[in-house]
Parts: sequence; structure tokens; C-alpha cells
Amino acid sequence: MKLNYKRTVLVGLAFLSICSFWQMYNSVIPKILTYTFHLDETYSGLIMAADNVLALFLLPFFGAVSDRCRSRLGRRMPFILVGTGCAVILMMLLPVLDNSYAASPSSVKLVLFIAVLGLLLIAMGVYRSPAVALMPDITPKPLRSKANAIINLMGAVGGILYLLITSLLYSSARVAGLQHVNYLLLFAIVAGIMLLAVAILFATTRERKLAAEMQEWEAAHPEANLAVKDESGNEQLPPEVRRSLGFLLASIALWFIGYNAIETWFTTFADKMWGMALGDAALCLTIATAGAIVSYLPVGAVASRIGRKKTILIGVSLLSACFLAGYLYTLARSTFHPALFLLFFLVGVAWASINVNSLPMVVEMCRGSDIGKFTGYYYTASMAAQTITPIAAGWILKHVSYKALFLYSTIFVALAFLTMSFVRHGDSKLILKRGLEAFDVED
Repeated sequence: MKLNYKRTVLVGLAFLSICSFWQMYNSVIPKILTYTFHLDETYSGLIMAADNVLALFLLPFFGAVSDRCRSRLGRRMPFILVGTGCAVILMMLLPVLDNSYAASPSSVKLVLFIAVLGLLLIAMGVYRSPAVALMPDITPKPLRSKANAIINLMGAVGGILYLLITSLLYSSARVAGLQHVNYLLLFAIVAGIMLLAVAILFATTRERKLAAEMQEWEAAHPEANLAVKDESGNEQLPPEVRRSLGFLLASIALWFIGYNAIETWFTTFADKMWGMALGDAALCLTIATAGAIVSYLPVGAVASRIGRKKTILIGVSLLSACFLAGYLYTLARSTFHPALFLLFFLVGVAWASINVNSLPMVVEMCRGSDIGKFTGYYYTASMAAQTITPIAAGWILKHVSYKALFLYSTIFVALAFLTMSFVRHGDSKLILKRGLEAFDVED
């Protein structure tokens, strides 16, 4: 059984477009809110947290709705096309309102900007779960870790594209001395990337045909379906599988609580504890991202050999060890040492080991018709964690000590190891070739 790499890369274009957008959103919108509309950090923070709050409701909802979609384009494609189209239109209004307010401030323009921002977040929520669910829709269960590694790699490419564009268009030399920075060109280029990526996906991927092939594969491999029929003939997850799902979702929330605390607060921590400039502190996070990028494909291959659960437990162990080492270093030293770059690289490797395999484990437990809903469960757990942990970790840093940051993350990631140990289902099992050979063809 072989993964169709070309097909998986094409499906990953949807995630590339999503990651390009969020990379821009998270870096540009706070600047606009702060420098153009002159909102203080509290109000800006509340607006920036809105995407995580909305995601708690939108992602599981639209994931489940797409499961029930029966259009001639497939279950996921209508949401991807409509969501992308609406998002592109709405996002192009943001720099227009930004420039207009800078030229002539008005409370009406501020209200319009926030309203468009809210509608944009809804548009992005419409297609995120369906876009991610498309991969498991057309990929046999044993190959989903490898496929998810490629999907994550495509997302990283989207983020890198944005960073390259930004570094060229908005370097310090170009924006020095400007009273107002015009982001219209940046938004237009990212919108173009999103439209092009989804257009290629639509032109090259026949979702209904591929989904039908997947249904044939599932029929030929009934042992891959963990659901059983109840007395009414409806398929339900057995209690032991539901228990595993609960522990897995708890694990996802716990390691996101630990990891996102570092992701959110590290640059502030590095300034307070080690006297590092923003650029130097950001380099540590960039190295962690690089460690993840180079690990995605090898981790997917490792998981196909030793199993997803073992790979995740290795990643969780490494991540908690790295965070513990960071805490002990903070207790011993008050300045940054270049050896910590290696530590952050290992953080990236550990995160890749976890991230590549967690979504496939979630959707492994469901039948094919529920993939969107279970993808929504995954995002509910991760987004809830990312909503809570910046606030909780920030309170600890303020009222306890900045030294507690790495210890905070260590504790939650270690707890994830404990809950993950109770997961008994969702691992990959190599199924010998039989039935459909379509998935063995690389075109």
C-alpha cells in the first residue's frame, strides 16, 4: 500500500491557503488595531482572541454539516470554494477601511472594520474543518499519518510564502518614517495565493470519485471500522472507543496548553529574563518551526512503522524534557546561551511527532461519514486550549514569576503523557493489499 503523494500535495493546497491567511492575520491585524485605530492592548487582545472563541463553535459545526452535504461537487468542496471566495472578498475590505481611517478617522469606520473582521472569521470557519477533513476522506486509514505530514508541510510552505513576501515588501528600509503603512498589496497577494491554491485544488481533485473509491476500500476492509451497530441498526462507537477518544482529546488540549503558552509568551519571557531583543527571541521560535518542518515526513514514516501512539508518546516525552531543561536553565542562568538553539530545534521535532499523528488518531476512530465532525472535535480541543492558556499563563507570569513559564508548560505536557497512556484505539495498522488498487497508484 502506497500513499499517492501527488494527490496529497494537491489536497494540501487548501491548508496552504489557510496557513498563509492566518500567518498574515496574526501578524498584521494587531498592528492595524494598535497603530491605525489606536486601541489599547486589552481591546486588541480581546479582538484577536475572537478567532479562537468562534472556532470553538464554528469548526465542529461546519465539520458536521459538511459530513451531511450531498452536492455534485462532493461533501467538502462547496465549503472550501464558498468559504475561500467570501474570505477573499472580506479580507480585501480590511486594508481599504484601514487606509480610509488613517486618512480620515471615524468611529463608523472602526465599527465597520470590526464587523468585517467578524464576518471574515466566520468565512474562514466555514471551510477550515471541511478542508482538513478532505485528506482523510480520500486516504486509507493506515496512510493518514504520512499524508498528514505532507498536509502540515504544505501549511508550512504557506506560512513561509507569506514571510518571504512580507520581508520583501515591508522591510525596515521600506517602512521607515512612514506615518501609516499601506497593507493593500500584501492582502492582495495573499488573496491571490488563496484563490490560486483553491483553484488548482478544484481543477485537479475529483472529490466524489475519490470518496467513492475510499468507500469501496472501507467496504473491502471492514476491520478498519471501529463503529458497531446498535439495536436500531445505527452505527455507534463502542464505549471503550469513546473512552479512548475522550482521553485523546484531553491529551490534545493538554499539550496545546503547554506548547501554546511558550508560543504566546516566549518573546516577552526572553526580554524579561534574558534581555533578548524581539528579533533574537523570534529566532528561537523560527528554529523550532524549522525543526518541525524537517521532521514532518520522517515522523510520518516512523509512525507507519512503530505506530502513532508510540510516536506521540516519544514526542510528548521529548517536549516535556525540553521544557523542563528550559526551566532548569532559567533557574541557573540569567542570559541566553546559543546552545538553547538546539533545545528549540528539538522542541520542533517533538511537536512534529505529536502534531502529525494526533488528527489521524482522532479520525481513525470514526466511520467515513463522520470525518468532518471528528475533525471538529480535534479543533474544539486544540482551540479551547489556545483560548485558555494565554490568559492562564499570563496570570502566572504576572502574579507568580516569569521563571514559571517553562515549568507551566512542562506540567501540562507531562499530564498529556499520562492521559495519552490510556488511549487504546486510533493507532495505525498496516493492512495488506487487497481490493482496490487505486490507492497504490502514484500518478
